[in-house]
Amino acid sequence: MFLLNQHPDYGKPLDPADAETLGAKAADEVERYLTYRDNHTATPLHTLPALAAELGVGAIHLKDESFRLGLGSFKALGGSYAVIRLVLEEARHQFGRPVDIAELHTPEIRAVAAGMTVACATDGNHGRSVAQGAQLVGARAVIFVHSGVSNERVAAIARFGAQMVRVEGTYDGSVAEAARVAAENGWTVVSDTSWSGYERIPGLVMQGYTAMVREALRQLPEPPTHVFVQAGVGGVAAAVAGHFALALGERRPTFVVVEPARAACLFETARAGHPVKIEHGEPTVMAMLECYEPSLVAWRVLSRVADAFMTVDEGDAVAVMNRLARPAGNDPAVVAGESGGVGLAGLIRSVANPEIRAALHLDEASRVFVINTEGATDPDRYAELVGIPPGAVLTNSALRTEGVHA
Repeated sequence: MFLLNQHPDYGKPLDPADAETLGAKAADEVERYLTYRDNHTATPLHTLPALAAELGVGAIHLKDESFRLGLGSFKALGGSYAVIRLVLEEARHQFGRPVDIAELHTPEIRAVAAGMTVACATDGNHGRSVAQGAQLVGARAVIFVHSGVSNERVAAIARFGAQMVRVEGTYDGSVAEAARVAAENGWTVVSDTSWSGYERIPGLVMQGYTAMVREALRQLPEPPTHVFVQAGVGGVAAAVAGHFALALGERRPTFVVVEPARAACLFETARAGHPVKIEHGEPTVMAMLECYEPSLVAWRVLSRVADAFMTVDEGDAVAVMNRLARPAGNDPAVVAGESGGVGLAGLIRSVANPEIRAALHLDEASRVFVINTEGATDPDRYAELVGIPPGAVLTNSALRTEGVHA
């Protein structure tokens, strides 16, 4: 399915609050916070010339978030950043003075953090980020996961010391349960989705993602003409689209939101013209994107700056995983999880459809930017779908690279 944005707000400037959240000053602050993370380094930007030639576009650049902060996902930038910000804000409230990130590891700040409990619902990646952030500052984390989250992903969160709570049903049910239990216990919900009356903290999570776009703009040889980014509740899509729009102005790229056909809450929201909750159907292999209700903050941004919304099928996602693991020509091999290559899957589907290709003005001069939003966050599932363990993909890539330069 494909739909051009026809919302009345399309093309209008961002809401001032969203522009402040996603703008240059905010991105500067996120990058300053990252300098205090021991394992922070910019993630790679790969060029895929063989795939670009095959698809008939000028260039494809892929930002590989599988290397982000030891968590293997872009979400490492959001939840942990929000937790740190909230701890420093609470310290400022208690001490009655400004508190800077430079004080994060002092005994005084850790004492404040020790009295705080953060909670969230997750499909896997956001919960790991929140749990890691809590561990970094000495806070307690309680993470709610729905019945579809694999045991491997639960274990990956628990290793950061988080208390894990299983909830029957879908992601949206776990969001409601996390909010309910947190309210009863006086905990702070650090969610990557927003609802009426709860917007600031999801905004901080989205703000954390701007660091990824800032890095990409420095790494790209020239700004992209097109951006395809996957969406669950819409947080990363809104952060990427919003920051690109603010940073590039009239030169901003055409922006396409890509979702699983089985969980297309933003597509249906765009079709209706207002946020809608869709019915839960058959689970999607794109587990990190299996969301049935959009974030209100994300929709407010995307209704203005997204140019189109589209869906991809189960086979599209798995085919991209395999293509990135077994590239053509001198393209590098990339480990992409089930949701990692969905933006690229959207590009592949778009160029194969003459009507969509024309609507998006995709041609031999197009410079396309996509994000591998996650690596093999569930290695067993990755090996099942790709037929190669993720470590072997990276080993084979290294051997191919050595062969090219020999």
